Amino acid sequence: MISRWLLKHLAVVLCILLFYSCKPLKNNSRPVEVAFLSDVHLTDIYGEFADSDFKGVANPQTGRNTILRTMQAQLHSTRLFNENYFAFLAALDNVVARGIRYVVLPGDFSDDGQRFNLRGLKNILRKYTTKYGTHFMLTTGNHDPVKPFLTDAGKTDFMGAGGKQQPIYSKKGLYKTTTDSDLSIVITQDIAQLGYEGILEELKDFGFYPTAQDVYWETPFTSYSYNNYAYQKATEKVAIASRSYTLPNTNSLVPDLSYLVEKGDDIWFLAIDANVYIPKTSVTDSSSSQIFEGAGTGYKNVLTHKKHLLSWIASVTKRARELNKQLIVFSHFPSVEFNDNSSALMGEFFGQDKMQLYRVPDKEVSQALAEAGVQLHFAGHMHINDTGRFDSDASGSLFNIQVPSLAAYIPGYKIATIRGNNIYEIETVTLDEVPDFDSLFPLYALEIEYLKQQGITDAWDPEILNAKSYKEFVEWHLQELVRLRFLTSDWSPQLKELLVKKSGLDLLKSVFKTEKEYELFKAENKNKITEKDLESWTGLDMIQDFYKLKNADKLAIQDIGEHRFNQYVLVCEQLEKSDNLKLKLWASIFLKITNGLPATHFIIDLNTNTLKNLN
Repeated sequence: MISRWLLKHLAVVLCILLFYSCKPLKNNSRPVEVAFLSDVHLTDIYGEFADSDFKGVANPQTGRNTILRTMQAQLHSTRLFNENYFAFLAALDNVVARGIRYVVLPGDFSDDGQRFNLRGLKNILRKYTTKYGTHFMLTTGNHDPVKPFLTDAGKTDFMGAGGKQQPIYSKKGLYKTTTDSDLSIVITQDIAQLGYEGILEELKDFGFYPTAQDVYWETPFTSYSYNNYAYQKATEKVAIASRSYTLPNTNSLVPDLSYLVEKGDDIWFLAIDANVYIPKTSVTDSSSSQIFEGAGTGYKNVLTHKKHLLSWIASVTKRARELNKQLIVFSHFPSVEFNDNSSALMGEFFGQDKMQLYRVPDKEVSQALAEAGVQLHFAGHMHINDTGRFDSDASGSLFNIQVPSLAAYIPGYKIATIRGNNIYEIETVTLDEVPDFDSLFPLYALEIEYLKQQGITDAWDPEILNAKSYKEFVEWHLQELVRLRFLTSDWSPQLKELLVKKSGLDLLKSVFKTEKEYELFKAENKNKITEKDLESWTGLDMIQDFYKLKNADKLAIQDIGEHRFNQYVLVCEQLEKSDNLKLKLWASIFLKITNGLPATHFIIDLNTNTLKNLN
């Protein structure tokens, strides 16, 4: 028979075992994951205008009214306008299925900051917050407050009845129809670009305001500390009036929606509003958006016009270290060169005003952020999948993670898994399958039929409507974008003459001065390549695939094909020896783009400033 003493001690032991088996141990619990969904550019295609009877156009297949842009507009833009609605929902469902609770949107979450799009975004975010307990943290991009204050605006290229273009504007007089057959202009204030105040009004619940459940929340303009924080104190500093700064050399007050928040798990999320709006002319005081340039340049103007941010960032990084907080820093704009160190060569080859080179941050930008203590920075803006690194003897290393867009090739998002103190596993998740991505195709069929009736036969290739997956559709988008826009805007006639119609074999042979030299090379490389391979593609194919690699990094190889990719590399390795300076530059750019830091799946250890590829 068991003694009372033994029973008592067995009960104590059992309680201890139950306590430790139920208590979550930090070292054995699931690592914290953060999802980054950038450049969503949401158009609420099934939304409604609050002050207009216009409901969009009825889908002939579903009967559902839809407010959408034309395919012609999409294929001349670096982003999709319509299908990204479905991609956003698919990405959020994927995030939820993975059990991820923290979701960051690093700017350009809207088409152009219009109220009807922001309402749609708010409804989606509220649904996932309520149903799944998702914590959303947003920061502004240059397409959210296009200008700092409310701006009347509109677009000519919505789709209307019969596949025609439908102009929609926020007030009369901004656009005039040109022919009697043009559709009447729809007027709605819901298409105006809201600016900061409207964005804060619609989306305040997603990081821009504190919540009672937050462990901590501050802005560059608050004065309390972590130790004496109280929710009531934070709520007194949320309004625009308490979050504005004076532009240098003016009396103009411009909002700054940067904030720091801790939701839990000892993680600090530092949301940097790096938008800077510089007056076109000298002004003394104005709240009119018309006097301001857009914010697309990025951090370069932060150094000169928003210096308060740098001192605040330095304060945050210092306090994060002292309080042993994991710090997640994000903004819309890149903090490091994002062309795999080929930007200078691109300037020589294409011209300094091409290839969006004005968006590449200067080294002093990277230096300033590194000096402020930023080691890891997540950004969007460029719609690319990339990893950049800046090293400074005095300030250490700064890693910049470019989050791809859901609205461009290659469509996807990033996951950062905290594996230890300042150790992050970074993974790119691509969106191959998206439910309903093709549900608008019947409307595009109406559009292409109308264009044919007008005698316009080269507007866009209707083969895009045969895409079987979202990823294939977005690949088509990039291909048409290159054909319809980039070849005209980035490529001079001389550059096109150099490459477009040449076969791979032509390009390779151009390097060798004699047939004997070529035959010797061919013999040495007979197992790598054949002339038939090289004759199967042209410089135009290479250009198309260059843009894929530039956007998607190594993820593009699955679409290019490894064999074709290896042919490009072999030809470029020889072209680097060419006497033709332009061909030599092209080869060097191509090879640099293919040899950047790992961007698909890797681990960054900020303690040792090392990066390990996991692919």
